[in-house]
Amino acid sequence: MLGRRVARLLLGLGLAGTACLVQAATPLHIAAALDRPVIAPVLAAFERAHPDIDIRYADLATRAVEHRIHDISRPPDVVISSAMPSQLAAANAGYAARLSGPTIANWPARFKWRDAVFGFTFEPVVFAYRADLLPADMNLDSHGALYRALTDRRPQFCGRVAIYDPAQSAVGYALYQADAGHTARFWQLVSAFGRARAHQLPDTRAMLTGLSEGRFVLAYNLLGAYARRYARTHPEIRIVAPTDYTLMLSRMVFVHRAAPHPDAARRFVTYLLSQQGQRVLTHQTQLAGPPRADPSAGRPSATRPADQPRIMPIALDAGLLAQVDPAQRRRDLAQWQARFAVPGQPRCRSADRVSAHAGPSR
Repeated sequence: MLGRRVARLLLGLGLAGTACLVQAATPLHIAAALDRPVIAPVLAAFERAHPDIDIRYADLATRAVEHRIHDISRPPDVVISSAMPSQLAAANAGYAARLSGPTIANWPARFKWRDAVFGFTFEPVVFAYRADLLPADMNLDSHGALYRALTDRRPQFCGRVAIYDPAQSAVGYALYQADAGHTARFWQLVSAFGRARAHQLPDTRAMLTGLSEGRFVLAYNLLGAYARRYARTHPEIRIVAPTDYTLMLSRMVFVHRAAPHPDAARRFVTYLLSQQGQRVLTHQTQLAGPPRADPSAGRPSATRPADQPRIMPIALDAGLLAQVDPAQRRRDLAQWQARFAVPGQPRCRSADRVSAHAGPSR
């Protein structure tokens, strides 16, 4: 891309003969389950700092990213995903190249795995609801309050709640596992979703679109960066970081072991983890880096809950690997379905007009 721009400039100056001397920029192929507009300031800053590299960004679903990882015939250079278990499993299986250098060595130990895969964000998992479509006195500030609202005021939610489908969404499955691991009462909430005939969707984008269109009045376990960015242009949507506990997710990045352009890939990941990259992430996007990753970043991020005791980070450790075991996954999804399916519940009058929209799984 840079080579073409320079060539056009030289041609405009009447230096066509010199244009052939311009060396083409090295392509950097990134396969990411992260909306490009969200990360765009970081990509632009990297390209300014490394004008010899031309980013080719593929904005994919989490499942599609997994397929790209395992497709050695066309591997990406860099892999980014919010599906923490599958990222860790890929690294554990040897698909991630080990990195080195001061930036890698200084990255917080609990946000990296064997110097091969790195959590580079720290994002809350939130609720979202339509304040104009629900009673003003309704309390939705915690998981317990949400359960009581779904149970006591079922008619106001019936057929109008959106949640992740853990069978379709890798990140949705990981979040449900984190919820279940934190409190056994989570299963009561799953049953309440079932009684309210919640719609199981594959991604945050579909939930937010349904909220803004009025088809849903509540969405559960949204990725905070997407939800807050969307709510900026949809003031009718309220975002809640629950007060009892707030799950914190880290998007994970690694250099593919078969990267066609390994040097460019290493430079990108190192930049992303550097103080400079983390400043851009914190100040120019809705994302935020892990705590203490960049002490000089300045402002506390608006995406981090201020009440530290309620923060429940999803740990980047071997416990995530159990979630990618096929037999364990079948058992987990069977348990989800058994808790979600509540026999004998009446249909919702609004159910026929609430439809699911497919989209990229984030």
